[in-house]
Amino acid sequence: MDKPHVVVLGAGLGGTIAAYEIREALKNKARITVVNKGDDYWFVPSNPWVAVGWRDGDALRVHLPPVMEKRGIEFTGVGARKVHPDKNQLELNDNSVIDYDYLVIATGPELAFDEIEGFGPERNTVSICQTDHALAAHDKFEKLCANPQPVIVGASQGASCYGPAYEMAMVLDTELKRRKIRDKIPMTFVTPEPYIGHLGLDGVGDTKSLLESEMRDRHIKWITNAKVSSVEEGMMHVEEVNDDGSTKKTHDLPFGWGMLMPPFRGVDAVMGVEGLTNPRGFILTDKHQRNPTYPNVFGLGVCIAIPPTGATAVPVGVPKTGFMIESMVTAIAQNLKEIFDGREPTHEATWNAICLADFGDGGVAFVAKPQIPPRNTNWASEGKWVHLAKIGFEKYFLRKIRKGESEPFYEKLALHALGIKKLRFD
Repeated sequence: MDKPHVVVLGAGLGGTIAAYEIREALKNKARITVVNKGDDYWFVPSNPWVAVGWRDGDALRVHLPPVMEKRGIEFTGVGARKVHPDKNQLELNDNSVIDYDYLVIATGPELAFDEIEGFGPERNTVSICQTDHALAAHDKFEKLCANPQPVIVGASQGASCYGPAYEMAMVLDTELKRRKIRDKIPMTFVTPEPYIGHLGLDGVGDTKSLLESEMRDRHIKWITNAKVSSVEEGMMHVEEVNDDGSTKKTHDLPFGWGMLMPPFRGVDAVMGVEGLTNPRGFILTDKHQRNPTYPNVFGLGVCIAIPPTGATAVPVGVPKTGFMIESMVTAIAQNLKEIFDGREPTHEATWNAICLADFGDGGVAFVAKPQIPPRNTNWASEGKWVHLAKIGFEKYFLRKIRKGESEPFYEKLALHALGIKKLRFD
């Protein structure tokens, strides 16, 4: 009798460790296949460093097929064209079809640059959402340094990932100071957040004061409640709105280098599948990470639907942080184990947030437990230790991916941040 087939769709941060943890949880009870677009894993959190030349792209790459084979996991890099949950099938880009008994969707998002005129790396701004984008951003950064012009960094309306925007602004400031040309390059931070440090989480600890102070010290101006109307070559048109949504002011901002985090939506493979996704294409899940319509389908990571923390004048999405994603992975792996043992799933993700925001010469760390307020733990701190911790995080996580390890890193980091357990980065 054939073993049940578990298919993991996506091999980013969530999908890769999901495959490892599911293999560990199910042992030899299941056949596991990972379907990804491409054969490589990329360590996206280090992309701001790539954009200023602190990292080479290849240093962030892990070639997955041999790692997956070593763990007894099948792998294909051809990508998925469409999910057919009514048939328990996955249609691939090479016209082949994979049948599954259980599907774990971890695709990450589609980057919706096209929702703003002139926006995106194929148009008039750069991106750090993918490592190839960050490499192109570095090329333009070197041109900026040779011909100094204003810089715009931040996030667009509907974005749900703000940490990298703050990191990018501060890392740029640090590198420009090292090159002794910061005085020639004005910087503006543009964001839909109602205030600096909101982060899509209504703030964590004193992130508002911490990040505002950091920006003042670095002479970075900011525009909040901002909506990008359009982008031309060298010019960004921004509408600043009041709390009631009415226009407060319009800004025509010249720039020589501009990076805003884009809005996200679901990928084409799941978009419009009734019962599986919401109108934006995000996967609908219950407290056990299962889809209510198709209970043999699980979702995790940035691709799942989470409502915003509250009303804002400009749409502000909720981030799915690494700790949160890892807890979803563990919940799914353990729920599948229970299902395979003939029991109902009981595990729920602990939706907590822990983040290391590196500023090149320091940084801000925060813990939100739970991620959505009100919280039991609401803590933020700053210091040079954050930069060192981010370097350790990069080394540890890449090692984990290369070795196919299922140890939950973020859980260790959160416990350490709360003073419960010592953290090691070796």
